[in-house]
Amino acid sequence: MREMGLQAIYPQPNLSKRRLADKVYPYLLKNITASYLNHIWGIDIIPRQVQDRLYIRLRRGWLYLVAILDWYSRYVLSWQLNDILEMPFVLAAVDQALAQATPVICNSNQGSHFTSPQYTHRLLAADVRISMDGRGRALDNIFTERLWRSLKYEEVYLHDYETPRQVRLGIAAYFTFYNEKRLHESLGYHTPAEVYLTGSPVVALPTEG
Repeated sequence: MREMGLQAIYPQPNLSKRRLADKVYPYLLKNITASYLNHIWGIDIIPRQVQDRLYIRLRRGWLYLVAILDWYSRYVLSWQLNDILEMPFVLAAVDQALAQATPVICNSNQGSHFTSPQYTHRLLAADVRISMDGRGRALDNIFTERLWRSLKYEEVYLHDYETPRQVRLGIAAYFTFYNEKRLHESLGYHTPAEVYLTGSPVVALPTEG
């Protein structure tokens, strides 16, 4: 296979490993809670770890998904799919989100997409503070990780996609449901869209006892 230039189709390891020459920004969110709209955004790419089967599998190949989430409202501001891990689909998601609003802080992992000057310069030009998770600390980006979990168990794992179009339609329908119909206990049983688009405050539910 090496002599013929053939290669098996599977996600390659270390796809999100940063380039050593790129700057890593500190994690800014320790002991900080998102307290208003556009206070903190989280951005992430699915997949990051092949062994956890996080990639969106097709009958032949797979797709990668990037999404940007407002942590206060849990509202998905933008998302993009692509069949290769190149920068343009990440930058498109960033541009789409920044066209709607500007966060105070945008948090990501230390993957090569998010340490790339193409990404960081976009945020800095918009006067956004950049925060990056500590290495190996998925919980630093907990709200986006919870979004991935919901997406996997409520959409991706329930379908056997054949084409990229099926994935796009399925993901689009799911994020519409997630934003506009899925009630969140942490939002006082409101939807992310109700909180983000109307500016309704998040009211914590009273606890018993």
